Amino acid sequence: MPNLADFFLTYVPTDSIPLSLKSYIRGKTPLSTWPAVISMVVTYLSIVLGTRAVMKDRAPLKLTTLFRAHNLLLSAFSFIFMVLLGEEVVSTWRKVGTYGIFCADEAFTPRIEFYLLIAYFSRYYEFIDTVFLVLRKKPLQFLHVYHHAATVVLGLIQMNGRSTVCWVAPLLNLGVHAIMYYYYFATAGGARFWWKKHLTTLQIVQFVIIIATAAFAGWNLIAYNWLPMVPHFGNCSGDLGTGLMGVAIIASYLLLFVKFFHRTYTKNAQAKMPHHSSARAKIEGISSGNLLLRVDSTT
Repeated sequence: MPNLADFFLTYVPTDSIPLSLKSYIRGKTPLSTWPAVISMVVTYLSIVLGTRAVMKDRAPLKLTTLFRAHNLLLSAFSFIFMVLLGEEVVSTWRKVGTYGIFCADEAFTPRIEFYLLIAYFSRYYEFIDTVFLVLRKKPLQFLHVYHHAATVVLGLIQMNGRSTVCWVAPLLNLGVHAIMYYYYFATAGGARFWWKKHLTTLQIVQFVIIIATAAFAGWNLIAYNWLPMVPHFGNCSGDLGTGLMGVAIIASYLLLFVKFFHRTYTKNAQAKMPHHSSARAKIEGISSGNLLLRVDSTT
């Protein structure tokens, strides 16, 4: 049965693409070393802080067309690669089963590796999200900046660890991004949606699922190698150290997003009850970039 990947491959000259861009080769693939990633994070923070200083006494730039084009591009990209990754995961699952798709070495197929690599590269392009916020002089929260910086670090950890289960985070995140970036594209053009609160909930749910599947893989890895007396299904591919670092970053996202949700929706809802009009004016004065934060992971 023809699939989306086969359709794209008929138009992509794969033979002319260097191996280091089709598969992850540490030290040869771009942005595959700690110095390279750290320098990119430092550059990102420097540009954000520098631009913010330059814009301090200047009028905000509208940039509506560019902003909408940026978000539409990311929405389309996220949807396409969600489908590509999803169909490869389903195809592999049919061969190796449910346990295998999370733990078997052979489940980390060349196509999955390639899609994870592309998703990892896209996180650097998403740095532009913050540049738009600064140029348009929208509120810039710690969570937004931290998330963008930490996500590229998470991507490097995942690519180095090569845990089979690491496809879960990018697949879920690409789905969330497809919806989220469309939301930003549409609202920048004047549209209004009732479900922005549920999109934030979806962002939180993805972190819970990612941590749960990572815990399943980690439990089997630990039990098989160090605690064979406890119940488990078998061994699990990947490196325990990089897995723990990845889970720590995801857990920090979860805690920060739950705190954000409580502050934005629960407290504001309580405040609206006695002072409906003033609270509503305050909420409407917050930009969409402050209410919904862009979320990334290879994972």
